[in-house]
Amino acid sequence: MADQWRHPGDVDGEETREWLEALAAVVDRDGPERAHYLLERMVELARRSGAHLPFDLTTAYLNTIPPHRQQGMPGDGEIEHRIRSIIRWNAMAMVIRAGRRGGELGGHIASFASAATLYDVGFNHFFKGPDHEHGSDLLYIQGHSSPGIYARAFLEGRLDESRLDGFRREVDGQGLSSYPHPWLMPEFWQIPTVSMGLGPIMAIYQARFLKYLHNRELAATERRKVWCFMGDGECDEPESLGAISLAGREKLDNLVFVVNCNLQRLDGPVRGNGKIIQELEGVFRGAGWNVIKVIWGSYWDPLLARDTKGLLRRRMEEALDGDYQKYKANDGAYVREHFFGAYDELKEMVANLSDEDIWRLNRGGHDPHKIYAAYHAATQHSGQPTVILAKTIKGYGLGKSGEGQNISHQQKKLDTEGVKYFRDRFRVPIRDEQLEEVPYYHPGENSPEIQYLKARREALGGFLPQRRVDSPRLPIPELDAFEPVTKGSGEREISTTMAFVRCLTVLLRDKQIARHVVPIICDEARTFGMEGLFRQIGIYAPSGQLYEPVDSDQLMYYKEDRKGQVLQEGITEAGSMSSWIAAATSYATSGVPMIPFYTFYSMFGFQRVGDLAWAAGDMRARGFLIGGTSGRTTLNGEGLQHEDGHSHVLAGTIPNCVTYDPTFGYELAVIIQDGLRRMYADCEDVYYYITVLNENYAHPAMPEGCEEGIRRGMYLLRDCGLGTTDPDKARVQFMGSGAILREAIAAADLLADRYGIDSDIWSVPSFNELRRQAHAATRASLLRPGQDGPKPYITALLEGRPGPVVAATDYVRAYADQVREYIPQDDYYVLGTDGFGRSDTRENLRRFFEVDRNHIAWTALVGLNRRGQFSDADLAEARNDLAIDPDKPFPPSV
Repeated sequence: MADQWRHPGDVDGEETREWLEALAAVVDRDGPERAHYLLERMVELARRSGAHLPFDLTTAYLNTIPPHRQQGMPGDGEIEHRIRSIIRWNAMAMVIRAGRRGGELGGHIASFASAATLYDVGFNHFFKGPDHEHGSDLLYIQGHSSPGIYARAFLEGRLDESRLDGFRREVDGQGLSSYPHPWLMPEFWQIPTVSMGLGPIMAIYQARFLKYLHNRELAATERRKVWCFMGDGECDEPESLGAISLAGREKLDNLVFVVNCNLQRLDGPVRGNGKIIQELEGVFRGAGWNVIKVIWGSYWDPLLARDTKGLLRRRMEEALDGDYQKYKANDGAYVREHFFGAYDELKEMVANLSDEDIWRLNRGGHDPHKIYAAYHAATQHSGQPTVILAKTIKGYGLGKSGEGQNISHQQKKLDTEGVKYFRDRFRVPIRDEQLEEVPYYHPGENSPEIQYLKARREALGGFLPQRRVDSPRLPIPELDAFEPVTKGSGEREISTTMAFVRCLTVLLRDKQIARHVVPIICDEARTFGMEGLFRQIGIYAPSGQLYEPVDSDQLMYYKEDRKGQVLQEGITEAGSMSSWIAAATSYATSGVPMIPFYTFYSMFGFQRVGDLAWAAGDMRARGFLIGGTSGRTTLNGEGLQHEDGHSHVLAGTIPNCVTYDPTFGYELAVIIQDGLRRMYADCEDVYYYITVLNENYAHPAMPEGCEEGIRRGMYLLRDCGLGTTDPDKARVQFMGSGAILREAIAAADLLADRYGIDSDIWSVPSFNELRRQAHAATRASLLRPGQDGPKPYITALLEGRPGPVVAATDYVRAYADQVREYIPQDDYYVLGTDGFGRSDTRENLRRFFEVDRNHIAWTALVGLNRRGQFSDADLAEARNDLAIDPDKPFPPSV
């Protein structure tokens, strides 16, 4: 043994041999567990004695669970193999048939082909359904494996052949979505996962939120599991591994990652020059996870048992992932020559095996017994999350059509010979004359396969994936409950952020819904004036507070508590957003409606986590995103990467995201109360994005009758008295929102004081909502010409109002410009903050971006001049008066 592993720098080979022989004797007599214990004690002693021992996070390139510790697999293995083969066939047939119908719909075969056993063992033995006494597990299914999930649902009777033939044909309403999409299949898919990397990070925060619900005694979630399936190539996404330390730190033993290590990403090897399984083992183990490697199948066990000199283990370590990929792209003879042929003794070890026998040496991810043992160990493990690293073959079963080849991921078509090979490989009873049509196969409702499959799911609590929405409606407070905000601030100057905190306080004092409120903060509570929540409702910490905080003598000290309500996530926008998604979908995943308010720098919202925001829409999230310090000129000291001028444009692209940019506290109160009603009383599948400011000013009391206009996105804040003065007198229509509405008000005052021009002032909390309503109205009229259709709301408000229309916001021009076609006046002028942000005073920034009161007033005067209502001479004088510089460079070019 010592000779096999002798290091060239070994100064005493004989002593090394004695130590190794002693360790081997311990393994033989007491087992590897005892040997591991002794080694740990020896390392501990060496370190205490001053030795520097680098820590090796990886173990041998072998299965973590040796055969003698392997939990036996119950059930009927042969019938499960037949079920698995039928599912493989139908998944393949679905993609092939879709491709042959034309339209280039595509689809993926190889991913599920490699993962079929990983899913099948889980569905037959582990994944708890919605009727299970301990509650349903949550499955984060790898998106490219969706055909296999549909194929199983077909055997279960949940989908028929016509639905399978609707794969990727969804327009008529009966098709199947290409990937897991709850928005498109709201009773089937639980979680959207195909945007790679999002599944893992969402799964981690979902598992944490289940613990949160349990520790706060809101739901019995302690026996539920979150299973996240992902690919080894997917682990290169920052989101895939970026939050694994949280899972280890909070001991999320309700979380199981299953990494399908088929060694290939979309175009080629994941780590051709290395070993992805070893790399991932080190990463996860270092983050505090329980790591289970499933590398070799049962056919390898006899060979490993005979490997007394460790040569086979050495060869397994030596071969790279690029080599392993090539072995499975060839045949048994190639493996004999290039793997076993590296050492004469290894070649002799397999001399009595045929090439077919060598080819049958299977990988662990295709061995149901090995997978069952890993799943069993994972579900019994406590105190740590578990990751299962299962080695598989991409395109398993495709043979020369794509098995283990670089083209595997893009394999969408098979010729008849390829279909025949697949049929024969898995012994599916399809006749030769049927192969051309690639028919689906169902063994019959009374067949042993279907009876067994359904019995297993019944024992586990029903079919999965399955999305059930069975949660209570919440009693929502009336608007008058928000009187502390709607009555205004008097002479006191506050920000809309502080108005939001007051609204939140109202909810936290409401005994009927307070416990459902989930404040989520990305380590900026003091920035947003929310530190009072620390003491009031506590910060969630599963172990409580094990230390005395430095500010314990203060009123608003940093209080961590096992039943704490605030989710203080630290500096992680992606993690905070994933946490918000878990809370915002709790009504569907746990039957408990929660009201999450995630407050963040608006610049670090949709721009930074836009993919997660889109996934939230797909997942039918309900909750509030609060974009703090919003607008390009409001956050006046931070500069380019902090100043947001476009989040509302990005948010407006998400169909079920309702967005508002309020200026006054009463607007915010109306919006929040209406959002609560829509999401938690009427159960609409929408979520809200609301921007708030850090600029302090006095807030007026709510004008009478403005509520409906606020909800719809626009209302008349100041009426210049249409019809009561000279109809030929020049007038202007000002529109604004957020920070710049007050500049528009100041511009109107300036026009009145200096030039005697009256203005109507419109507060527009949501240009996005105006656009959506207007688009729906014009579409209705377009489809029914000649009939009286609905009129765009914004059009109806502005009709008959004289003067040019000037809109100004703290966002890029595209935000307000999107309603141009619905403005009844011919002259619509839009001011915005295009270009990069920068640091300066608010006054200077607004002048620089040309959204200050002077530029707003000037634009109105230009509009009147073009109408012939303001002379050229007066306009020239006004330019000097307003300090307008026509030679100033346009902001985006600076």
